[in-house]
Amino acid sequence: MAYDRQKLVEAVKEAKARAKPRNFTQTVEMAVNLKDIDLKKPENRFKLEVVLPHGRGKEPKIAVIADGAVAEAAKKLGLDVISGEQLEELAKNPRQARKVAKNYDFFIAAAPLMPKIGRYLGRYLGPRNKMPVVVPPTMTNLEPIVNKLKKTVRIQLKNNPVVHTRIGTEKMDDEKLAENAEAVLNAILNKLERGENQVKSVYVKTTMGPAVKVER
Repeated sequence: MAYDRQKLVEAVKEAKARAKPRNFTQTVEMAVNLKDIDLKKPENRFKLEVVLPHGRGKEPKIAVIADGAVAEAAKKLGLDVISGEQLEELAKNPRQARKVAKNYDFFIAAAPLMPKIGRYLGRYLGPRNKMPVVVPPTMTNLEPIVNKLKKTVRIQLKNNPVVHTRIGTEKMDDEKLAENAEAVLNAILNKLERGENQVKSVYVKTTMGPAVKVER
């Protein structure tokens, strides 16, 4: 690929060094700017789930929308549960529905509730690329799905030729952050017709810090 691991390591290191200390752990983010891509054509847009080899650095917030067995399985893992009844309540309270969509990184849903989720929450989850992972209503072991989501980032190419994503946190090792960045880049390149020839530039930064260009 156009960017070797060492160049990614150097950019991550510089981004962390140039970030002013904050009273919270900053996310390390990456922006991939693309070129020669017509986003008016639906086939050129994409959504991807990328499992980061070294995880997100901070556990995502996961909510489970379910009743019965799936809800019980979620409670055993200490996850927040939204019942079918609560889903009906959200339908009457758009402000609360928006808050729920914003506050959680991922949703898992029991299949029978998907029609209601589409009707009541779809308008808030869809644009945020947060539609739920659907599971059977009899599923009693959510652990494999949850463990995968804890390492997953969702990325989307929609209206603008740039992909933004997190690759970890500033507390993570530079090499591990670079490997996470590489995993995301490879996933994006696999979706591009001409691969790395359609990548204009790549930047990394911390939440509040300046962007650092990754040199080729």
